[in-house]
Amino acid sequence: MSNNIEIERKFLVTSDRWMAKTYSKKTIIQGYMSVQPAVRVRLQDNKALITIKSSEPGMTRSEFEYEIPYEDGVEMTKKIEMGLIEKTRYYVHDADLTWEIDVFHGDNEGLVVAEIELPSEDTEIPQHSWLGKEVTDASEYYNAHLSVLPYRLWKDYLIFKY
Repeated sequence: MSNNIEIERKFLVTSDRWMAKTYSKKTIIQGYMSVQPAVRVRLQDNKALITIKSSEPGMTRSEFEYEIPYEDGVEMTKKIEMGLIEKTRYYVHDADLTWEIDVFHGDNEGLVVAEIELPSEDTEIPQHSWLGKEVTDASEYYNAHLSVLPYRLWKDYLIFKY
């Protein structure tokens, strides 16, 4: 399988019981130059990345990610017209897998999503009491969409059932 394939499942998080198991965290600021395909500039830990990710729903998507000079990443985020995504990403080991729990800030405050990258689509994932509804196929939870229609505005739109 190509290194440019990401297999990922996403879940809403219903409690903070996962926090005691975290081993690391990062502050992330990212913006989107395009949402279809998703072209993202991410700043984290004095590092900048540009990522191109296919936008079809589901757990398997193409992803190409490259490190760029940090100063370039900062300048690129200043040019982004859509909203920036601000979040703290926490990491939780779970057997041979790692959960990434994103606690959103700013316009997406109140949203907490757990993601887990898998070696194959049929990989069994551990179940936890803090995992809520699966949103892998719900594109409104993709960060690219959150940059266009932030979580804080969802109550104004009847199309989302959260």
